[in-house]
Amino acid sequence: RLVHLDLKGAAPRAQYLEQVLPLLRTLGATGLLLEYEDTFPYTGPLELLQAPHAYSPEELQALLSWARAQGLDVVPLLPFPLQFVLKHRQFAHLREVKELPNALNPHKEESLALVKAMIDQVMALHQDLQWFHIGCDEVYYLGEGEESKQWLQQQNNTPEKLCLSHIKAVATCLAWSYPMVTPIVWDDMLRGMSEETLAESGVPQLVQPMIWDYATDINVEGKVQLIEKYRRCGFSKVWFASAFKGATGANQSLTLIGHHLRNQLEWLQVAQRSPADVLEGIALTGWQRYDHFAVLCELLPVAIPSLAVCLQALKNGGYSEKVKENVENLLGMPNLEIETFMSPSLGTFPGSNVLTLVTQISFHLKASVDELLERNRYSTGWFSPYHRKRKIIHPIIVHHLQPDAVRLFSKWNAVVQDLQAAMEQVFHSCAIEEWMEENVHPHLQKLQEVVDDLDEA
Repeated sequence: RLVHLDLKGAAPRAQYLEQVLPLLRTLGATGLLLEYEDTFPYTGPLELLQAPHAYSPEELQALLSWARAQGLDVVPLLPFPLQFVLKHRQFAHLREVKELPNALNPHKEESLALVKAMIDQVMALHQDLQWFHIGCDEVYYLGEGEESKQWLQQQNNTPEKLCLSHIKAVATCLAWSYPMVTPIVWDDMLRGMSEETLAESGVPQLVQPMIWDYATDINVEGKVQLIEKYRRCGFSKVWFASAFKGATGANQSLTLIGHHLRNQLEWLQVAQRSPADVLEGIALTGWQRYDHFAVLCELLPVAIPSLAVCLQALKNGGYSEKVKENVENLLGMPNLEIETFMSPSLGTFPGSNVLTLVTQISFHLKASVDELLERNRYSTGWFSPYHRKRKIIHPIIVHHLQPDAVRLFSKWNAVVQDLQAAMEQVFHSCAIEEWMEENVHPHLQKLQEVVDDLDEA
């Protein structure tokens, strides 16, 4: 049971992860799937890939030793097709399509040299790895570059074969240098391919596919058949991938636990109907962005109750009142609610104050500002946009409206300051700034403007 930490947005501080890892182990995690992206401490020509908040080698070594101390296997994930690399001008010449940083050009020797250099640097900081996830999902636009178009014109060449040869090249890169490590790939590019195409490619002997589906109705029968197909093609083992957050909306700020719990229960059904020797494990994904260029979705502390419910359901083979009580005790959260968003009661798990304040803001900030500006009769009747633009107001209306506006503004300022302080314990300033600009500033700014307009009028 791998917990996926998607570090391409709002990457938690190392100290916060140190607090969280023992909880993950207690809840039932047996490993971490670490999607480093631009938070890995690359060196040499790759150093420019590092984000300003990337982990230092010392922080990463500490994180890996904390994981070992908790008995958690670590599986690094390098997300080929490498959007976070191809966005840089220095690597733009390796794009499959010149204008788009979506896919690596598979025909250039330099592309494979880049892949190998990145794998080598990640491997150098990890010990005793059993698996290495090489991504290979959603490789959009592969086959649309000029060199690929020429390749596809040759006899018997198809987009499927191009994709498989790319996967094979990346997997072989890993296998040659690190024969004890098994590559894992996302399976979405493989699902629709014929058994014959897959079997002939040689890919099934090299990698283990991770079948992902984050829905509440994942077509259990279809998944069982897909596993059987992969077995017939020559794949020795398969993985499943569920989700505990980051799969219900690109700009989602709160996690609906019930959705993710139902997703785990569906996967348990698939596991029960699959041969016991075929399943290697499951990764509970926790996406932090839908892709490298998307906004932030739910922050990790906000989703810890969902992760706890999901892990406990998988560990216990289902969800019951007893499992619910166990989760409530481990998180210090009485009355855990799974079918509606959490009521903002404080838990005792690391970062629970972030969840409480984010819930308060998500539920009430916009609603309270809209109430003041769009449903307050003094605002709509005597201080409309027309009046505000011309700074005209009846003096008595100031007495009716201004105290409410100032009170609301003061209240939310205090909440936001508390959230800022809570988030600083977990995140770097760039993540806090982004979350605030997306979720707080637009509404606070409206309030600030009405307070200023009342003063001036």
